[in-house]
Amino acid sequence: MPFAQVNGQKLYFEDSGGDGPAVVFSHGLLMDGSMFEPQVAALKSRYRCITWDERGHGQTATDTCAPFTYYDSANDLAALLAHLGIQRAVLAGMSQGGYLSLRCALTHPELVRALVLIDTQAMLEDPAKMPHHQALLEDWLSNGLSDANAGVVEHIILGDGWPGGAAWRAKWKTYLPVNLLQCFTTLASRDDISDRMPDIKVPTLVVHGESDEAIELPRAMAMAHALPNAQVVTVPGAGHAANLTHPGVVNPAIEKFLASLTG
Repeated sequence: MPFAQVNGQKLYFEDSGGDGPAVVFSHGLLMDGSMFEPQVAALKSRYRCITWDERGHGQTATDTCAPFTYYDSANDLAALLAHLGIQRAVLAGMSQGGYLSLRCALTHPELVRALVLIDTQAMLEDPAKMPHHQALLEDWLSNGLSDANAGVVEHIILGDGWPGGAAWRAKWKTYLPVNLLQCFTTLASRDDISDRMPDIKVPTLVVHGESDEAIELPRAMAMAHALPNAQVVTVPGAGHAANLTHPGVVNPAIEKFLASLTG
């Protein structure tokens, strides 16, 4: 199985290979690299598509999870690119994956050809939502993930009635408390980088579900307006994981954006 031993981590990744331009997909909180299967299937004939599992998630997760920040995750991404011999890549990140991709663009700009930011933001979490998230987390840590709370998580990330929801609910029930606690701590304690958006000059595609309840559309628009070279595609009817639930809209937007890149 493909793992990269970097930064004291054993990062699981998948690489479609090929000679095309590299696109690296970084997943959201409670997800893993498999959430980009629709994008990899659409792009792998023309682009080298890399997915990976971040700290505390998927096949990278272990029974220990030391404190980390999204700058550490950005360094993990940079180290993964070095491991794969990739000098520059398009960074595509969903939610948490966008947080680390933005920080990678700030700290390793030489590696970043362009950005695709899916259902993400530059600012902190909405403070009005945090007490609810904290209560759910505490119950999950103390009692395991109940069916009711699994339904709440599914609603927030995937919306209601998406056919693949059951598989993700099953995955969430396997998460170890140590990973849950640290990953939520990292999320809640990150810095606001809104004022640093003008420093990111690369072409950027902002894709956002119009019905995203986790990160509401105005937050993505604020980020897009602050980025010097950004365009926005909104996805009607989509929630937080628009790329997974609505690939019929998201994939053509990404393909058009990638085709427009030069240099």
